[in-house]
Amino acid sequence: MKGIPLLDVNVLVALFDPAHPHHEAARAHQSGISNLSETTVEVMRRLETLCASSDHEFWPCQVSLLDSELFRPALIGGSKKVTDVYLLGLAVGNKGRLVTFDRSISTKAIVGAEPWHLRFLGGRATKL
Repeated sequence: MKGIPLLDVNVLVALFDPAHPHHEAARAHQSGISNLSETTVEVMRRLETLCASSDHEFWPCQVSLLDSELFRPALIGGSKKVTDVYLLGLAVGNKGRLVTFDRSISTKAIVGAEPWHLRFLGGRATKL
């Protein structure tokens, strides 16, 4: 797979919640996840374990929405998309890809973003 994946919070929730309607799609993307119903404390411990693994890479939030060399504010698509576009910008800035269920995120809002920078679970990325 091209680029280190950055899972958005909805993918993480689906990954750890067997009752979530997208649980199987999230599990298919991230191997090694059990199908057990877990408490919040158990989920936090599981997340700590994932973050401590050798293939985890921490990305500090070092990009700014005010950076016109990375973000195109006019193409963000409204206030409800700001966080999603920020995460995509963080992924692009770290040569990674954002893994999400949200098909309304536009790669056009990020300078240099390509379709491979977005991984829509259950489908392929397209430039919006």
